[in-house]
Amino acid sequence: MKWNSRTRCAIVCLGFVLLFSAFSFRLIYLQMIKHDQYAGLAAEKHVYKQPIFAERGTILDANNEVLAHNVPVETVVADATHLTEVEATVDLVSGELKLPRADVSEKLHSDRRYIVLKREVAKAITDSLRQKLRAQNLRGIYFEQDATRIYPNGVMLCHVIGFTDFEHHGIQGVEGSLDDYLRGQDGYRYIEHNRAGQELVLYRGQERAQRNGYQVHLTIDLNLQNIVENELDAAMREYSPKKATIILMRPQTGEILAMANRPAFDLNRRSDAKPEQMKNRAICDMMEPGSTFKIVTAAAALNEHKFRLDSYIFCEKGVWNYGGTALHDHAAFSDLSVKDILVKSSNIGAAKLAVSLGDQKFYEYIRRFGFGERTGIELPGEIPGLIRSPQSWSKISITHIPMGHEIGVTPLQMTAAMCAIANGGKLMTPRIVKSITTSDGKTISSLTPIALRQVISPETASQIGTALRGVVSDRGTAAAAAVPGFIIAGKTG
Repeated sequence: MKWNSRTRCAIVCLGFVLLFSAFSFRLIYLQMIKHDQYAGLAAEKHVYKQPIFAERGTILDANNEVLAHNVPVETVVADATHLTEVEATVDLVSGELKLPRADVSEKLHSDRRYIVLKREVAKAITDSLRQKLRAQNLRGIYFEQDATRIYPNGVMLCHVIGFTDFEHHGIQGVEGSLDDYLRGQDGYRYIEHNRAGQELVLYRGQERAQRNGYQVHLTIDLNLQNIVENELDAAMREYSPKKATIILMRPQTGEILAMANRPAFDLNRRSDAKPEQMKNRAICDMMEPGSTFKIVTAAAALNEHKFRLDSYIFCEKGVWNYGGTALHDHAAFSDLSVKDILVKSSNIGAAKLAVSLGDQKFYEYIRRFGFGERTGIELPGEIPGLIRSPQSWSKISITHIPMGHEIGVTPLQMTAAMCAIANGGKLMTPRIVKSITTSDGKTISSLTPIALRQVISPETASQIGTALRGVVSDRGTAAAAAVPGFIIAGKTG
């Protein structure tokens, strides 16, 4: 069959039409049907999600003295898919950041998009690294704004403040218990890079601003805390105890003005700390309170009108057989008033006060003073202590518990109970957080004193206060604690 020129022209034109249609179909397929898939691949290759880290909130004392704050640093990260000259980058980064070359090489010889090379790098070091990367035209290394936590007072208040980990999560102390308030919320933004790893544009519609953490104001007075810590250190040097605790609490509100323990550790060098140094013994240690517990015993007996403060009790001249066991005093006391049972710290006198109450009533007063339950202070790790129910007491428990044996209490529980005496018999919840505010001063939460219960009457509390002032006198067992010009009440242990 012979094709004329018109036929051949038509065939050629048809071929062009078919070829053009094929290209057009492919273009439509790529642009419309496969658009999302290829756009995603392109974004995956060239778009980097940059975190915007929230700044952790500052911790301050009651007078706005800084206890914990942040210092700007940077985290050095890499995107292995953006690296240009890997070996040169490994050499430079490992040298500038003082990292083992083999470790950096292993990380960068990968296809990972987000590689943390080093955290908490000082700005001076990252500025130097940034300049050298630019000078050598090396791509794929990025810098994230971050902050490291600094504690200006080192050892002071270490158990109260606590610390943070490398992810900026609070560990121990207020850093831990109020982590949700202090941490804030991180944001992010998407950054697009070209094939050379150079930033092109910010996706302004695809970003979320960070919310910085709140400021936490404590009830602690740093001036008082400094005195307490110095006195505690002096006592450790003079007497060499294994452990010690001092707590200052405002009786009317429950505010903790100072709290210190030994042993302790430096918050800025916590990696060197031993476990026994990191324990907040004010709330985590249980001890037998000894003769300080005679205050609870005498308060209960007076409040139940079993005796008056000037009532006399025969103290058996130093030895009393009860329940088949001999109970001893440190001196051969005969008749002592209830006041002098505290002033002279008579074991036998305290035991007889408790026996007059009976097991159940005495136990009820112990619980009313807050023993056997957590105080509720805003610190983690508090224990409830130990007080057994009367059903598990032995015959002689009623004579041993009044002088602080067969019972376990925390230093904070004992402090709160004694503050109830000073507060007219009203037991307050210990508090260590005064307020929580935004960085611009807006109050999120503020301390409201919490009265748990009226443990004893104001009259009974006043009588016990009178007796305890006698303890810190020439006639008492704590004469050395007297301070000229001040009214001091106390009890030896």
